[in-house]
Amino acid sequence: MTIPMTIDGRPVVTRKTLSVVDPATGKVAAEAPACAPEELGAAVEAAARAFAPWAARSLEERAAFVGRCGDVLAEHAEEIAALLTMEQGKPLAQARAEAELSASWFGDTAALRLGVEPLVDDGTASVTMRRVPRGVVAAIAPFNFPLILSVCKIAPALLAGNTVVVKPSPLTPLATLRMVEVLAKALPAGVLNAVSGSAELGPALTRHPKVDLISFTGSVAVGRAIAATAGLRRVVLELGGNDPAIVLPGADLEAVAPELFARSLVNSGQFCAAIKRVYVPRRNHAELVEQLGEFARRARLGDGLDPSTEYGPLTAGEHVPRVAAMVEEAVRDGARVVAQSEVPVGGGHFHPVTVVSDLPPASRLEREEQFAPVIPVLAYDDTASAIRAANVTEYGLGASLWGDPDLAEGLAAQVDAGTVWINTHGDLRHDVPFGGSRDSGLGVEYGYWGLLEYTRIAVTHRAGPGR
Repeated sequence: MTIPMTIDGRPVVTRKTLSVVDPATGKVAAEAPACAPEELGAAVEAAARAFAPWAARSLEERAAFVGRCGDVLAEHAEEIAALLTMEQGKPLAQARAEAELSASWFGDTAALRLGVEPLVDDGTASVTMRRVPRGVVAAIAPFNFPLILSVCKIAPALLAGNTVVVKPSPLTPLATLRMVEVLAKALPAGVLNAVSGSAELGPALTRHPKVDLISFTGSVAVGRAIAATAGLRRVVLELGGNDPAIVLPGADLEAVAPELFARSLVNSGQFCAAIKRVYVPRRNHAELVEQLGEFARRARLGDGLDPSTEYGPLTAGEHVPRVAAMVEEAVRDGARVVAQSEVPVGGGHFHPVTVVSDLPPASRLEREEQFAPVIPVLAYDDTASAIRAANVTEYGLGASLWGDPDLAEGLAAQVDAGTVWINTHGDLRHDVPFGGSRDSGLGVEYGYWGLLEYTRIAVTHRAGPGR
């Protein structure tokens, strides 16, 4: 199986390749192109050449192209979903849902509009403001949701009039490369390009002098490095999350527990906006821990191609010992593993679904993002202390409050996060902005507000009356 990069509308197969591992087996399943410096340069140059004619098209023309991308992706969704399961590990039904969501995201984005905004018309001057594209966008997507997190960069960038070079994670390049290969047939040459390679390719792309905007989703460490080298170029960074869920006094635990479990275990916990830690009133702690533990014991881990699998492996093999070490460290310091699921026999990057209680103060499981199927449950004595604990980490992506909605509404403003959900968690919508505070990033994605990130303001000031 050979899936090429796409540069200037043409497929490009490289001399060197990158091994892609199936995380369900831990074995190499395919090879992907490993982009050479001259090929990366060709991709950025192609995007730079294509920018002026693409930006000169009307918004309606570009919207038609973006909408057509959604139609083309939908036609190939099944094929691309199979690639996604093979390289990322998620169950096939979830990979199919991601491919279908990505296709619909193009259509939803195509419906957005940018207009000319009148600012002043007072007889002394007529001033208007419009939004114009920035140029070449470097779109760098992570391994957990490689399709949709590429599309939520590609679609608004193209609609705004930019051109794009997308780079998927070296762990999950295939589905994205195939997506861009089919989308490029629906777009003018050079408007959308895709390159793949090792971790060194990202810095080479972001440092290229003809890249005008960098949109990155991934780790805090890499986001900081991008911000440090970006100079005066615009950056949009959606970084890590350590989302807390606070169960309020009086909440119905029978109703809340399955929701907390499900929203902690999205993509086996590999979701920036998954619940990463649960706070519950001390008097309800033992009951909630036991309920979550029962769900964990019944959880079915396995190969994503097996229809009985509920939760797939961790995509990156090195994450398994890292998470295990976090759990072991907490247990050495007094924490208790309440329950764990069974782990498939025969290899693969599996960590058991785990519920942990009685965490010691300042435990890494509370303060760091585990990005795995591990649920720490912590007791609190009053809501003020729960909110202080929720806000204690460097992250500020999402959070949730569970229980009486009026009480939750009154407390939401005290939680330092980009989004605070009430009686739900991690519900991301195409028409609602999403972004974080503190180490969770800069800028926002999704909807009209995300579209604005891919533009700059251009003001026209005319002296005298406007008419």
